[in-house]
Amino acid sequence: MNFDSILEIFGFTVGLLYLWWEYHADAKVWLASVIMPMISMWIYYSKGLYADFGINIYYLVIAVYGFIVWTRGSAGTAKKPRQITHASIQVWGGAVAATVILWIMIWWILVHFTDSTVPVADAFTTALSIVGLWMMARKYAEQWLVWFVVDIVCSCLYYYKGLNFYCILYAVYTVIALLGYRKWLRLMKGQTVEPS
Repeated sequence: MNFDSILEIFGFTVGLLYLWWEYHADAKVWLASVIMPMISMWIYYSKGLYADFGINIYYLVIAVYGFIVWTRGSAGTAKKPRQITHASIQVWGGAVAATVILWIMIWWILVHFTDSTVPVADAFTTALSIVGLWMMARKYAEQWLVWFVVDIVCSCLYYYKGLNFYCILYAVYTVIALLGYRKWLRLMKGQTVEPS
């Protein structure tokens, strides 16, 4: 077994922990969010998935942001953990616009500056993942629906690229995304509403 395979297995294991903590809306998910990108950057770069490599830099930054928001809340809610909420129409509009703009930009970069063999799919999953992770950091329940789409495409892409453990991981993520959405809706109903 070579070094890349060992890293892929370790990344798979950390990915399962990440999923468990995300499913339960546990702030420890952000600790896994620091480890996963470091492993993934090595693997993605060696397989020529340059956009996936690049997004992991963003993952490291957003992990810190997400941890702060989840544990300390946002402006006006100092020291109170952020609650799960629904994404508004305005949030969805911004998310769709950001995804399309990022997809086009990343696709162009991959075509003109890399030897990527899958620029369309790589750019799409990267753009949608950027938006999905931001939605997760803001604790929108619908972030799971974004991940459902990302996970389906990633599972196919990783199978094509011969990343078998990651293919399996993302196939599991696809199923869990739907279950996670239902779980977060239940958690949201059980939250105590703070008086405004």
